[in-house]
Amino acid sequence: MDGPSPTTDPLSNQFGSLNDLAHELASLQDLATRGSWRSILDKVSRARSLNLLTNPHDHLIYVSYNVLALSKLRRFTDAANELDSLHDFNSHHYQYETYPQVYPNRSGSMVPFSLRFIHAQLPIKLGNRQEGLDRFYLLLNFIRQKIKQKERDNLEESVKIWKKRENFVLNCIIGHHLGAKEFNVCLDLIKDLINHDYSDPFLVSKLGYIQMQIGDLEGAKGSFHLVETMLNEGKNGGYSFLSEVEFRNLVNRNKALVYLVGKDYVSAVREYEECIERDHADVVAINNKALCLMYLRDLSDSIKVLENALERVPTMALNETLVINLCSMYELAYVNHSEIKRTLSNWIARVAPDDFDASCTRV
Repeated sequence: MDGPSPTTDPLSNQFGSLNDLAHELASLQDLATRGSWRSILDKVSRARSLNLLTNPHDHLIYVSYNVLALSKLRRFTDAANELDSLHDFNSHHYQYETYPQVYPNRSGSMVPFSLRFIHAQLPIKLGNRQEGLDRFYLLLNFIRQKIKQKERDNLEESVKIWKKRENFVLNCIIGHHLGAKEFNVCLDLIKDLINHDYSDPFLVSKLGYIQMQIGDLEGAKGSFHLVETMLNEGKNGGYSFLSEVEFRNLVNRNKALVYLVGKDYVSAVREYEECIERDHADVVAINNKALCLMYLRDLSDSIKVLENALERVPTMALNETLVINLCSMYELAYVNHSEIKRTLSNWIARVAPDDFDASCTRV
């Protein structure tokens, strides 16, 4: 939400618990963390039918979780219809000052940022890429206006959070352009940020990945070296999502990519092992280590790496890419791979979140 009174930083932590923010919000958040999206739909429906949402902002928060749950379950048309029912986000209905008895001394929009993000993302999911990109650029402009406003008001916590949102949305925009192989647009977006001293290690790494894709290996090495220098100098861009462990693992994964391109799989495995030692749930490192072992013709060990990850950290390791790779390895390694994949599929059905695409096992 955009904020209360001008004298208080609206995005500083003023609440004791999630339930202070909205009706049974802690329960909703717990269900979302576990991927229980169908339970969220049931909870929202029940709250609405029993008229439990008494405040305007409660209604918007529950809409956010409902739309997110529908999107996760790939019910994109239903999610879009729910969002359309809100009409204009800038309407006075969604301003705190419209309800002075409920929100004394509060002003600004009560629309959660997540709703604005899903509003931009949904057209792309529905096959209308250009409308989605237009909405993302409008959202980016909205965020940058907020950053300027919060900087003028010296609201440091708000500036940090809006900067993180800018970073997040930019990464999404870059990802969509990358998917369409629009490399020059991606390079322009990232270089513009770096030129403005926006030194986020994840964005600089992404610049390196794009340089690799267009064949500029030396440029990629330079970008990765800059990220390593930022780590050694203790620079995290100020607004990055990365913890120290994530930052170190990012550096190791960047080094591993350079080895991968040079087909030095042994050195790449060494880098990925360092990542996994620091963070057992680094799914990118786990997946890529297994692939390197497969390239080294060590199929049994590559299968063990993925199976151990699924057993040790199922909530983190259970993503479609990793499962697809494991099933491909089963198909290469075993004559009775159909039976093995069926066992995997049955296990996934028991532990996977509601939005997991079970077809990736190719049973």
